[in-house]
Amino acid sequence: MSFELFPAIDVRGGRCVRLLQGDFGREVRYDANPVAVAHDFAEAGARWIHMVDLDAARTGIADRANQSVIRSVVAAVSDTGVRVQCGGGVRSSESAKALFDAGVTRVVVGTAAIECPDLVGDLTSAGHQVAIGLDVRGTEVATRGWEHRSGVSLGDALARLAGSGAQAVIVTQIAHDGMGGGSDLAGLRSVLDAPQRPPAMSVIASGGVGCLADIADLRDLRSQRGSSLAGAIVGKALHDGVISPAAAVVVARGSAES
Repeated sequence: MSFELFPAIDVRGGRCVRLLQGDFGREVRYDANPVAVAHDFAEAGARWIHMVDLDAARTGIADRANQSVIRSVVAAVSDTGVRVQCGGGVRSSESAKALFDAGVTRVVVGTAAIECPDLVGDLTSAGHQVAIGLDVRGTEVATRGWEHRSGVSLGDALARLAGSGAQAVIVTQIAHDGMGGGSDLAGLRSVLDAPQRPPAMSVIASGGVGCLADIADLRDLRSQRGSSLAGAIVGKALHDGVISPAAAVVVARGSAES
């Protein structure tokens, strides 16, 4: 299994956006068509695309415009073999089913993983692929579009969800997200070393990648800690043109094949 680049497309009101440190008041909007962006990521060699319905993440209600974009992205890359993982507002079996029906390969359950952890087990028991999204401020998990404090620590969340059957846990250090100053390597080490995390649950890093060296740092962390670090979600640096998708894919896979 290789270390994968997960180029990100976050949508709000049907448009590509990025939030700085998860703050809806600090939104960066992009003119690019999300479907065209997805096509570029596929052409660059990405094997996954990570999508988030930001409106649904905040409200728990699927946004019609965003759902249309998600379906269009899946359709645009389906012939290339690129898989889409998608989250934002997945708080019921029905909302997850809507994404699976749209062709999404893996759903990301965030808020509900904390507030209704049985949902993850229900989905995996039904044969669905699920990733758990844990967005943290320091070591505390934030929920509902990163706007609410859960009172649950990252370690406690991992312990609660250890038997859920989830394939992966996506860990986002909110203070790093969108800032381009590098990932929270120390925090990721603690997750990779956490006894609460079952070995079968891989870790995907999110937040902070601003240059190719940051991807190389994550790849090196994988080589130090084993193949449980499965990849990195990268958004703003790609959308801003700071790094090219093709170069990011090459660096991610550089010495991570195993």
